[in-house]
Amino acid sequence: MVMDRRNFLMGSTMAAAALAAAGCAAPLATGPAGPASLDPQIDELQRRTFDWFVHVTNRSNGLTPDRWPRRSFASIAAVGFALTCWPIGVERGWMTREEARERTLITLRFFHDAPQGPQATGVAGHKGFFYHFLDMETGHRYRDTELSTVDTTLLLGGMLFAARWFDGDHADEAEIRRLAQAIYERVEWDWTEVRPNRITMGWRPERGFIEADWNVYNEGMLVLLLAMGSPTHPLPKAVWDEWCSVYDRSWTDEYGPAHLHFAPLFGHQYSHMFVDFRGIQDAFMRGKQAEIPGFDYFQNSVRAVAAQRNYAMRNPMGWDGYSADVWGLTACDGPGDFRQVIDGRERQFFSYSARGPGERDDGTLAPTAALGSMPFAPAEVTACLHAMKARYGSAIYTEYGFLDSFNPTLAATDRELRHGRIVPGVGWVDGDYLGIDQGPIVIQIENHRSDAVWRRMRGEPNITRGLRVAGFTGGWLDQA
Repeated sequence: MVMDRRNFLMGSTMAAAALAAAGCAAPLATGPAGPASLDPQIDELQRRTFDWFVHVTNRSNGLTPDRWPRRSFASIAAVGFALTCWPIGVERGWMTREEARERTLITLRFFHDAPQGPQATGVAGHKGFFYHFLDMETGHRYRDTELSTVDTTLLLGGMLFAARWFDGDHADEAEIRRLAQAIYERVEWDWTEVRPNRITMGWRPERGFIEADWNVYNEGMLVLLLAMGSPTHPLPKAVWDEWCSVYDRSWTDEYGPAHLHFAPLFGHQYSHMFVDFRGIQDAFMRGKQAEIPGFDYFQNSVRAVAAQRNYAMRNPMGWDGYSADVWGLTACDGPGDFRQVIDGRERQFFSYSARGPGERDDGTLAPTAALGSMPFAPAEVTACLHAMKARYGSAIYTEYGFLDSFNPTLAATDRELRHGRIVPGVGWVDGDYLGIDQGPIVIQIENHRSDAVWRRMRGEPNITRGLRVAGFTGGWLDQA
């Protein structure tokens, strides 16, 4: 049975425990900045990670696998990230505009024409949404995976960015723009409002709607913004008000400056890959100005990253490898689901799971947690890259960048490993790269170095419409 990632995320979404950022948050940013200087090793990592998408994406249909080299199904979120990577490759000189255009158009045509319907097999989606995982060749639903609102959103994020970037007169670029908008406009967001003012996480034809909704602070901001910005099936501002109404569950100052906490770092990265939250505020953030002048969702992520680094320095569970320069917990692969006594202490390990401070922390570190946070803490992220490479070297860093995850504490085991292997002198190391973890590395490094994705998306009409419906004002949005 295929693993449903949303089930893992619910453990973090509903948790009561929370951690906040450590004492020294970066200065508050007020809006777009100029190009940033970049460490050569960061540049090399971005290129290697970009090359992974080039190597693994199916040229005949544009589908990107969930993982590689293990044989895998396609992840629609990873496809959205690949679509975002192609223009970045052009701007970096790693890919021609012609190849990027061809790859993008193949993908958009495939998703535009992919069969939709309520049946359990032989289709790619229903009501405009797509299944979380698709067969790499046919593009049809993989086994019993769910119709996913968030993964469809991340796919759409890549499509809408492509539509903004391919702005030329070439007929294929005009078709990219037309198809991206058409795919977005047929998504029936109103169908997903199963409970008042809440968007369900998904649906299965066998069992109906998933009981969980997007209603606690996490990676789901973009889901709501695209739903409210839809010109065809819009949801009202009330869904954003409902989303914000439970922020008290997430707001904490346990580890320093207060912020909206979500344990795994992907929750502070995914929506920020496509939306520049610097200097714009909704009603909640405007209400925080007296307490924290200039505070916004970008600064919230700055504080969340600082909290993770602070947690690694404190290392309350005594895991090997955690330090000021080696840190980063998120959703990622792990060794397996078992317990083992190490140095007289029973340790519990997990396979694929969402991880964060105090939540399913099993000593497994994911480089994407730090590298996908590049805009929020560039100096600390750069230091983390250097430290990981210096300490663990080619065991974790290869031709296509970082393998998904590693665990220095698990140096030996007689238990069955779900993923990876034990590397002498290093510990457990994953054997795969995961598309949804590779994407934030390429995209967030680029947002930091050149503002490339954010710059285009500040003019994306559907997202800006959603932001305005939600009540965002200020900064670049007032000039958009």
